[in-house]
Amino acid sequence: MQSFPPCAELHLHIEGTLEPDLVFELAARNRITLPYADAADLAARYAFTDLQSFLDLYYATMDVLRTEADFADMTRAYLRRAAAAGVRHAEIMMDPQAHLIRGIPLATCVNGVASVLATSEAEFGVSTLLIAAFLRDRPAAEALDVLRDLLAMKAPIVGIGLDSAEVGYPPSLFAEVYDVARSAGLRCVAHAGEEGPPSYIREALDVLRAERIDHGIRCLEDEALVERLVADRVPLTVCPLSNVRLGAVDDLPAHPLPVMLARGLNVSVNSDDPAYFGGYLDDNLMAVGETFGWGAAELAIVAGNSLRSAFLDDARRSLLLAELGVWASEQERDGVVQHPGTG
Repeated sequence: MQSFPPCAELHLHIEGTLEPDLVFELAARNRITLPYADAADLAARYAFTDLQSFLDLYYATMDVLRTEADFADMTRAYLRRAAAAGVRHAEIMMDPQAHLIRGIPLATCVNGVASVLATSEAEFGVSTLLIAAFLRDRPAAEALDVLRDLLAMKAPIVGIGLDSAEVGYPPSLFAEVYDVARSAGLRCVAHAGEEGPPSYIREALDVLRAERIDHGIRCLEDEALVERLVADRVPLTVCPLSNVRLGAVDDLPAHPLPVMLARGLNVSVNSDDPAYFGGYLDDNLMAVGETFGWGAAELAIVAGNSLRSAFLDDARRSLLLAELGVWASEQERDGVVQHPGTG
């Protein structure tokens, strides 16, 4: 019986799934000499002090992505691993600017990822949607140009996001980008309240009119904001292992996730950049289960939140919620109350 509930992964950067072995495989394919002895040496560098130290390595390793086949192989590797973690739907972010500034054509990165997503449900049992995320530490005018190029090429994206270094780059800088995206019928999400203050969450909601907040863990510092988020059922896509690795929280026992759940916030668990942060979705669920004593009931709550917060059509959402109900019934029937990994 599956140890983890069927769920949606809503906060996943496809470039953050580049495992060291694949980095070396793609480097060899593209005749790139890496400044690391081997995959083990590279993996040893995956120790970060803050968001910027991660971003420095993140942008360096993605240089091995040169062709559509490279982007496709990376995407396929993630979906294979996600399916094993119980993911039944994934809304995948990619960073087109990070590739454009390296000289990689927009069509190369978009088509490489999208070619695999087009058959993801048939091949892996995982339905998928693609979100173009913009780098907040680059000019908003550049993001707007890229968005217009994506719209002109009719890129198969469902929405836009906002990521990269947060502090000093408030969401309001990207108001026009989000206005254009919304006018084009795209869904809107944004990173806010990871390292940045609660006011960034407010800006993302009020100025960008974001439908979903990626991270959002600092909302607890603002009681009125918490009450608003609870009342409006605003989805918060929380990434526990990522938060620990980047120093947003001191350690997992100090993570605010159980408090957020107890307060009635609409939280889901996600992996963010799993190759770099020590785990995919099942690893995150196992870690919070062991740390907070979560059993099937808590896992079912966050899984249900993920499915209800996804940009799914009604038929697919109903199907996956029914699967979750079956899973929860099986856990109850079998008397499963312990956290994952103990049974």
